[in-house]
Amino acid sequence: MLVLLDQNAEVQVFEMTKKTAIIGASINTNRYAYIAAERLTSLNHEIIPLGVKKGEVFGKKILDIKEKPYLQDIDTITLYIGPTHQPPYYDYLLSLKPNRIIFNPGTENKELVELAAQNNIETVYGCTLVMLSIGNY
Repeated sequence: MLVLLDQNAEVQVFEMTKKTAIIGASINTNRYAYIAAERLTSLNHEIIPLGVKKGEVFGKKILDIKEKPYLQDIDTITLYIGPTHQPPYYDYLLSLKPNRIIFNPGTENKELVELAAQNNIETVYGCTLVMLSIGNY
């Protein structure tokens, strides 16, 4: 959130949104990736869902991660695929040059954290949903 005073000393509040790539996106409403897409969208964050199954979430087509689509201006990558499924995507994820990668519970991966650090990418072991709910996303 950005708070500014205008020339009349009136407070103006601007919500800062973060373009977020959701890795492991799903149309299954019981999946945390789906719930994160819903919550991010409701808070006006642009989402780019990437997964292996076709579908659409909140007006956005799930892009096939195996095709490694070209994306720009990604602020955050939030992971919903386990560490054993991540290695084929290391180079791709790093090439997106995000500001940070969030490792949601069950996705923790020391090797990818080290690669991210070598590329000056912040890593967070946390839960996107919790971060959003307490305002520190």
